[in-house]
Amino acid sequence: MFAKDLAEKIGGSRLFATVASKVAPPVDRALYRWLGGRTLGAGPPTLLLTTVGRRTGRQRTVPLLYVRDGERLAVAASNWGRERHPEWSENLLSNPLAWVQAGHTRRRCRARLATSRERERLWPRFIELWPAYESYRRRCGREIRIFLLEDV
Repeated sequence: MFAKDLAEKIGGSRLFATVASKVAPPVDRALYRWLGGRTLGAGPPTLLLTTVGRRTGRQRTVPLLYVRDGERLAVAASNWGRERHPEWSENLLSNPLAWVQAGHTRRRCRARLATSRERERLWPRFIELWPAYESYRRRCGREIRIFLLEDV
């Protein structure tokens, strides 16, 4: 319980979100690729999601925490608790075809927004994975999108 409270307090702070949002993505991408799809230690499960920019048409890759939902993977568009949705989620709404790498395997997927019933079922699993998600939800003032990534 103490670790969960500490993770939410530190991980959910604005200072952590500001610093981590700049530092973590490039470091996570590099480590993920360098380690061949593995994460360091017992950290939360992470994947690399590559979307196509809706304005630029360029591929954009972001590291994200995920939960398994049967054969699908689910990701939360928390954007570190900011008011705006992350760009990758806007890209998926514009073009739901993407690439996902979870572990060694990189594959094509189609993303879709979770239904309200799926959200209700999945949201507690995200909080269990990373307790700061609850702080992000309270702070951002919007519904955090949850996407389901299904193999094409």
